[in-house]
Amino acid sequence: MKKLRVITLGCSKNTVDTEHLLYQVKDSYEIVPEGEEDIPVDFLLVNTCGFIGDAKEESIEAVLDAVNLKKNALAFRI
Repeated sequence: MKKLRVITLGCSKNTVDTEHLLYQVKDSYEIVPEGEEDIPVDFLLVNTCGFIGDAKEESIEAVLDAVNLKKNALAFRI
């Protein structure tokens, strides 16, 4: 079973959206919780808000962190 991690940023609506998504895919993916960066995943989803400046910055940082983890083969299977 492929592994999925979701990073949720932004408001509580994003958290609810993530919970709904994870419920829908729970039978198809092994869900790796946030904070378990040492466990390789096949997919990383960043669920965020694009309306607030701080959220945009936080989102960009999260994506760049994920790219660095992938380059170092720490977060994704390569």
